Amino acid sequence: MLSKLKYALIAATATLMPPTAWAQPSERPGWGYGWDMGWGWGHMLSGGFMMILFWGGIVLVIVFAVRALGGGSPHGTTQVPYRNKSLEILQERFARGEIDKDEFEERKRLLSD
Repeated sequence: MLSKLKYALIAATATLMPPTAWAQPSERPGWGYGWDMGWGWGHMLSGGFMMILFWGGIVLVIVFAVRALGGGSPHGTTQVPYRNKSLEILQERFARGEIDKDEFEERKRLLSD
């Protein structure tokens, strides 16, 4: 009984073992053990640089999308067109009849100076 269990464990281990564990290192000259494929450190450095470019591009796309959808200016302030509030108040007072035409014209002239 113990021998059958032992053979079953060996068979299960061999079946579940990943194929890379069975692989033998490459014996081709200049290829090391199949890790760098003869390219050296250049690909690792360029891969890191490309990752920075990729994530930086994703962040820029998000920033531009938020700015475009937000509708605000890039500095966070919105520009309000210039309004002469005093002239508007003067016109309202004239419309309500609080001041007459002569007084309206005189104050309008003073405000425009």
